[in-house]
Amino acid sequence: MDAETKVWYLSRTVWGGILAIAASVLNLAGIEISGADQAELADKMTALMAAAGGIVAVAGRLAASRRLR
Repeated sequence: MDAETKVWYLSRTVWGGILAIAASVLNLAGIEISGADQAELADKMTALMAAAGGIVAVAGRLAASRRLR
């Protein structure tokens, strides 16, 4: 991955879109989520996914069959 790209789950725009869809569905069910809450949730989901990516990377390195020099 180069400096011009990033993985989809680290994009606040993607999470914002997912949360906007979810908020619309919840609104149809009678549950309302404000725009500010959606933005805060998008930031938190991005941070959570970045942390999960770090955990997966470390776990993968520990499980790898070849050693580092």
